[in-house]
Amino acid sequence: MHEALSTTKMSSRGQVVIPESIREQLGLKAGDQFIVVGQGDVVMLKVITPPSIDEYDDLKKKLRRHARREGLKRSDIGDAIKAVRAEK
Repeated sequence: MHEALSTTKMSSRGQVVIPESIREQLGLKAGDQFIVVGQGDVVMLKVITPPSIDEYDDLKKKLRRHARREGLKRSDIGDAIKAVRAEK
């Protein structure tokens, strides 16, 4: 895939239109979410992509193994949530 180059401008409400050619090239659609990073005179958008079901399952397995190694139990989660809510 080659890089697309285009220009756009910001509206008075701070909205920026991503040019159609770039939206099509990247497969962007209404409702997609982005992380926005600004540094100096550079503004960068990074598409937030949810993990696939397989990635989610792998992550869940890793978290469960880690929790077991640390000696955490299911009830510890509820206790931690209650403690944090009590602090507020």
